[in-house]
Amino acid sequence: MRIRRVITGQAEGGKGAVVGDEEVWPITVRLAPGAEFHRIWGSDATPEVPTPTEVSQPNDWFPPAGGFRFAFVTVPPDTAAMPEELDMEAALVEFQEKLPGLGQVMEPDHPGMHTSDTVDVTFIVSGQATLELDDGAQVTLGAGDCVVQNGIRHAWRNPTSEPCTMAVAIVGARRTK
Repeated sequence: MRIRRVITGQAEGGKGAVVGDEEVWPITVRLAPGAEFHRIWGSDATPEVPTPTEVSQPNDWFPPAGGFRFAFVTVPPDTAAMPEELDMEAALVEFQEKLPGLGQVMEPDHPGMHTSDTVDVTFIVSGQATLELDDGAQVTLGAGDCVVQNGIRHAWRNPTSEPCTMAVAIVGARRTK
């Protein structure tokens, strides 16, 4: 999927201006064939406005409490298979390097299942996906649907033959239980 990111800021004299306009390339990993991760914007702390034109983006997938991320994630059909000749050790290293923090919350014995200290607001842009909860409950979501995921154990599945693209706002939270 092609994603264009336009960033506004403040020009000299205090007027609004476009300070960035670029294509955001997807992050892909061998461990998740067909998946795409587009990191759009984020901060590890409360942002200040106007945002300076030179802002470094955080590296970790999940923000700490008070931080946020905005991304697009494409979930491939469940039938997407890993390459037969996959070097698992190298694939895990690649996953950690390209998507730091995401691998640490994934459960090896239950592929896709994970828990993070975040509130995730997810909007289905295209396709269909099933949100699976740890009690076995499943909710099917399609284009135009959204879900607010409040730091609970869950996984995304795609039982269809088409990819599902989601826009995700991730807000760092403090876990109380």
